[in-house]
Amino acid sequence: MEMGNQSIISEFFLQGLPIEPDQQDLFYALFLAMYLTTVSGNFLIIILIQLDSHLHTPMYLFLSNLSLSDLCFSSVTIPKMLYNMQSQDPSIPYAGCLVQMYFFLFFADLESFLLVAMAYDRYVAICSPLHYTTIMSPKLCVSLVVLSWVLTTFISLLHTLLMARLSFCADNVIPHFFCDMSALLKLSCSDTQINEMVIIILGGLVVIVPFFLIFSSYTRIVSSILKVPSARGIHKAFSTCGSHLSVVSLFYGTIIGLYLCPSSNNSTFKETVMAVMYTVVTPMLNPFIYSLRNQDIKGALLRIFSKWTIQFSLR
Repeated sequence: MEMGNQSIISEFFLQGLPIEPDQQDLFYALFLAMYLTTVSGNFLIIILIQLDSHLHTPMYLFLSNLSLSDLCFSSVTIPKMLYNMQSQDPSIPYAGCLVQMYFFLFFADLESFLLVAMAYDRYVAICSPLHYTTIMSPKLCVSLVVLSWVLTTFISLLHTLLMARLSFCADNVIPHFFCDMSALLKLSCSDTQINEMVIIILGGLVVIVPFFLIFSSYTRIVSSILKVPSARGIHKAFSTCGSHLSVVSLFYGTIIGLYLCPSSNNSTFKETVMAVMYTVVTPMLNPFIYSLRNQDIKGALLRIFSKWTIQFSLR
């Protein structure tokens, strides 16, 4: 099969998770339950935000997009992983591998940009509450969401096109449970300097810049709270920002631990564990973090449930 310059590999084999054969069924059931929880939890948040007019605000516009991103992000890798755990043929076609890599990068980058938009929303809400509705206008919010989707489309497409130009001549076993970009680069028999340079440049745009923007937003939020310290103000700030900070810590903590703090010993195992954290665990925890700490989500759930109960009783 001719791909890129002179690739002779038509498919890759995903090595999967480092699980003992006698524990496969246990971990299969665990990951299946986690995936179903991720899908149902994020889907529920999207439905609640769409149905409840009280949630038609900038913060929940960003949250609905984040939930959609989490739902799709986990769906890019987990179903294939579950299939391979039960299959004797853990192969993936060359084109399918590139498609999986594209969508993995797309939804990971999208989440990063959405977290920045949510941090800016919280900054305006706490530091400039009187001008909140003017600053966070519907036009600005929609523009931020559209910009996030457009940027991630081009960034992911660029990485994928650069990967497609490489040749893979011999080893086609990916030591991972999905087509990770760094793992594919290690298998290539072509010059990967351009790919690595683009990864460094765009990695700063997608990870480092958003992280510092979020850090700057919350530094100003804390500074604003400390200027007028009060129990009510501190409680409001934590209730408003606590959920978002928890998600930011989970998302960036695992990415920084994986890519910025490399380990020389047992790096493949570490990479796999950290990848499971941000592809499986984080998307599952996000709905719980936002629903358990968010009175608006709880109120919306009760209102819609009560409405449906009344309609059902009147039939």
